[in-house]
Amino acid sequence: MAMPRLHPRTIEAVKERADIVDVVGEHVVLKKKGREFVGICPFHDDSKPSMTVSPAKQFYYCFSCGAGGNSIKFLMEFQRQSFSDVVLDLARRYQLPVETVDGPQQERLKQQLSRRDKLHRALTLAAGWFRSQLRTSEGADALRYLRETRGLNEATLEQFELGYAPDQWDGLLKHLQQVEGLAPELLEAAGLVVPRKGGNGFYDRFRHRVMVPIRDRQGRVIGFGGRSLDGSEPKYLNSPETEVFEKGKHLFGLDRASSAIRKDDRAVVVEGYFDVIALHAAGVTNAVASLGTALSGQQITQLCRCSDGKRIVLNFDADGAGVRAANRAIGEVEQLALQGQLELRVLHLPSGKDPDEFLKDHGAADYRALLDQAPLWLDWQIEQVLEGRDLTKADQFQRSVSALVELLGKLPQSAIRTHYIQQVAERLSGGQGRLALQLEEDLRQQVQGQRWHGRSARHEKAGEASQRERCEAEILRLYLHCPSYRGAIRQELRRRELEDFALQHHRLLWSEITDLEEGNLGSMRLESISRGEDRGDTLADLDLPRLLTDQLLLESSDLVQRLTPLLEPGELQRVALARPMEQLRGTAAMLERQKSHKRCRHLLEAWTGQRLETLERCIAVLIDQEKDQKSTEVIDMEQRIQGMFEDLNAEALRFQELYYSERRHIQHLDQQRCAGYALEEQPPSGSDAAEQPAPSVNG
Repeated sequence: MAMPRLHPRTIEAVKERADIVDVVGEHVVLKKKGREFVGICPFHDDSKPSMTVSPAKQFYYCFSCGAGGNSIKFLMEFQRQSFSDVVLDLARRYQLPVETVDGPQQERLKQQLSRRDKLHRALTLAAGWFRSQLRTSEGADALRYLRETRGLNEATLEQFELGYAPDQWDGLLKHLQQVEGLAPELLEAAGLVVPRKGGNGFYDRFRHRVMVPIRDRQGRVIGFGGRSLDGSEPKYLNSPETEVFEKGKHLFGLDRASSAIRKDDRAVVVEGYFDVIALHAAGVTNAVASLGTALSGQQITQLCRCSDGKRIVLNFDADGAGVRAANRAIGEVEQLALQGQLELRVLHLPSGKDPDEFLKDHGAADYRALLDQAPLWLDWQIEQVLEGRDLTKADQFQRSVSALVELLGKLPQSAIRTHYIQQVAERLSGGQGRLALQLEEDLRQQVQGQRWHGRSARHEKAGEASQRERCEAEILRLYLHCPSYRGAIRQELRRRELEDFALQHHRLLWSEITDLEEGNLGSMRLESISRGEDRGDTLADLDLPRLLTDQLLLESSDLVQRLTPLLEPGELQRVALARPMEQLRGTAAMLERQKSHKRCRHLLEAWTGQRLETLERCIAVLIDQEKDQKSTEVIDMEQRIQGMFEDLNAEALRFQELYYSERRHIQHLDQQRCAGYALEEQPPSGSDAAEQPAPSVNG
């Protein structure tokens, strides 16, 4: 039976994900040589390394026999497989959805491919027209702005093909319609024109703006960024998302920066187009910019493929918006950085300048020196917590400690966590050695007391592990076989902080599911679903059991056997799926309840480990104080004693309060597990509880 034709989206996705060094390196021993790799060619008798593999070009070539091509071509020749078989194998390996076309679909597909070609052509022609307008009398102000205000020379203007959109309603529209013969509907699809409200025609999207072409990694124009020249808002107007332009998939300047990133083994991510242009003009050519969004998983993957050491430096503005952007970007890669899968640093330039401003007053050498000194992301976040706070004031000191405990709580139990706890304790102590030791111990206890500590096995009782395994399996089975409820399940897991499954094979399965869904919807869309901003109806479109079985069989047959009860539930298990939301809430409440019990044991241990000061001790201290002060004012001794007791025993009382709050939270969870529990009657839980809040031990 002939295999259906693969959809070009699948082929393109495979080409994007299948790194040439990884693919060839599985079959040939490769050695680094400059920017490239060399190895012994497997396609002819060879004793010397005559094959070159170029990561920048994603291409291999043998100088002896002439064999060459991309990752797919290599596997076709090496494994003697057909094109379709190789693409399917790679799609399964990288957990990419496989789409096929057959019969009538093929004709529609040809039309779609032809349409994409037309869109690229329209955008290329628009870029050329914008460039020509920059050299007209009408574009004189724009050219002066680029040369004098931005300080760009002719070489840079040509390198980035900068242009100008005239202050006309239909200048571009007329040119592309009358001279090039392009239909207005096509120009609308390319994001170049906008339909009039009355429906009688179109007008140019970009007017009286400096135009910056945005290109994909292959160098094709996919959109534009337009900078206002007269102060009109928005200051920067970008192309809308189109069939060829998805902001979360591209980085401005990557087509020009990839080789430099590989050479320097470091990528610099900045905020704006002109920051990238200014850095490249100054010789710092490993700079790129995100397109108005936080770094997405796909953007990070592209950068990591260009850097062997997977080193990324975020250089955003030092104002509030820049700090928030940096924190959002850190949130995207935090787990990878914690696991050591990439090195993330943050650079804030002196005096709050952006790279463009900094380079006007300093040279590229000064900028590179600051890059080399850029702190790791966690060091930067610690500085952000302490910046501008007066630690001699009790309230500011307490807020700083709470924020730092939350930050350090992300670190796994390791020498790194110990290092940072010591470092933070020294900062908080102001150089007082004895105080630093006390703060270090206090910080360690508070970090261990964070809510996520409930995942630890230290406070686990007999039977809880098997109960947790059953509950996690039930949630995963619901997710796989009740597709219309997947959005609700993701939201429930996020709300209850249950996304990190405790058992390894469950974590692996959830990771595979997430990768498949991100490949289909994108990481930003999936995150919106988890936060409850999107219902997630499209999650039901994926046949997860089939896709996962194919993928896992390819990777680990042992894991498939272990997960078979989840992928192929029996008759009794299917009966349990009849009421998904009730099953989900009851099972999730059971898991959260188990974590709460472990936190209670931890808090009880921490509470009983505190040294309590007695009331007699408090009275004695107060009597001594009265002798020293020799005051004649009438003092409410009972109130003073109570206040001193609370001050001296603040830590123990805090653990006591958290313990009882956690117990009240368990009562709420027990209510949720009752048969009569309804969604609209759901009591607050976790940190969302208002009347009886569950504890969040953060100091």
